[in-house]
Amino acid sequence: MIHNSDVHGGATVGKPEEMFQCQTVNCGCLYDPDRGDRRGKVPKGVQFKDLSDEWACPVCGASKKMFKPLAGPGSAKEENA
Repeated sequence: MIHNSDVHGGATVGKPEEMFQCQTVNCGCLYDPDRGDRRGKVPKGVQFKDLSDEWACPVCGASKKMFKPLAGPGSAKEENA
């Protein structure tokens, strides 16, 4: 999990189309499959689509439905274009 306030000195980060961002106000938490979700006990390599439906944002508790990809189909950027 990456939060928008985290600093990653030299850490690898996944492709934008594989990363999903929470759309709730004041959150912005990113799910990166290259990092997994330590709090949620999701190992590295698990794609967002493969997370259980019960998985929730570790920062604000939002459901998977509140996340959108950073790029590509369904992304907030594409919807606003």
